[in-house]
Amino acid sequence: MRTALCDTLGIEHPIVGFTPSEHVAAAISRAGGFGVLGCVRFNEAAELDSVLSWMDDNTGGKPYGVDIVMPARVPTEGTQVDLSQHIPAGHKDFVERTLVKLGVPPLGEGERTSAGVLGWLHSIARSHVDVALSHPVRLIANALGSPPDDVIARAHEHDVVVAALAGKAEHARRHVDSGVDLVVAQGYEAGGHTGEIATMVLVPEIVDAVGDRAPVLAAGGIGSGRQIAAALALGAVGVWMGSYWLTTAEYRVTMGESALQPALLRASSSDTVRSRIYSGKPARLLKSRWTEAWSAPDAPDPLPMPLQNLLVGEAHQRLMRSGDPDVIAMPVGQIVGRMTEVRPVAEAMSHLLRETEDALSRLDKLR
Repeated sequence: MRTALCDTLGIEHPIVGFTPSEHVAAAISRAGGFGVLGCVRFNEAAELDSVLSWMDDNTGGKPYGVDIVMPARVPTEGTQVDLSQHIPAGHKDFVERTLVKLGVPPLGEGERTSAGVLGWLHSIARSHVDVALSHPVRLIANALGSPPDDVIARAHEHDVVVAALAGKAEHARRHVDSGVDLVVAQGYEAGGHTGEIATMVLVPEIVDAVGDRAPVLAAGGIGSGRQIAAALALGAVGVWMGSYWLTTAEYRVTMGESALQPALLRASSSDTVRSRIYSGKPARLLKSRWTEAWSAPDAPDPLPMPLQNLLVGEAHQRLMRSGDPDVIAMPVGQIVGRMTEVRPVAEAMSHLLRETEDALSRLDKLR
């Protein structure tokens, strides 16, 4: 299975794997796919620089990329303390009451309470770009629209491919008009930030809109080789997969996430909810007692980005480290119902490739 994407990125298989874990990203690249490291969890440029240096040493010379979260509109910014002044006291009280009600303990002595909080700010995203371009990254993707013109220009100066996620054909057109090289058509089924159009409808719309000017990847609801074959049939040159890698053996981001994989393994495809409670923008999350609390009559409306993430950033750390699968706050797509076992990335990749080949062979026999 080889498409134009393989030549563009220098990879064996047209499978892009997004993950917040450098261990998973490196393993995806080593397995012949293209690992993309999510950078939003990094508040400090030095920390990201250290992790990318590790990636340089552990990808076996295979290419990899990074994903940043850079809002299209630059928000009012300052320090975390300055921004927190814009968060209503009632919202803070609700979060703390909910954590107490759910039996979630505070963080331990010395544990960081800011991890992944400032990473949502435009200025921090720019520092992520600076760091990434000092490493041999092959791609920079932006999860929130087209990057600023100067960021696209700098990436191109370094011969780095620029990608952007799109939930509508009009978004894809704007991306390509801005100089974006690769469009990720992300359907409603996807985990994390996602729009309202399903992948089966969205991908051919975006391919028809911009496919003659830029290659298109399919994302959302892709967790098997059959779904990869379907994406190729819809006109995509490859797939962008995120949730699929959350139950791989290499997945680890921080200590204390022992409840995450058990929560994912037991979930069905109907156990997700699309809400603004994670970051202030619509995002698909695993259903839990935490998401249920935010849908209660006494719950406040989520704040706009980046204030909502500042509000719940520490809460998310506490929920993840509580050890309770019932309260996990984790972005995941509807394919979670297919995530039924933990296995190494290389095995998961091999399974995808075999299943894709079987699907394509079966379809070929129909001619």
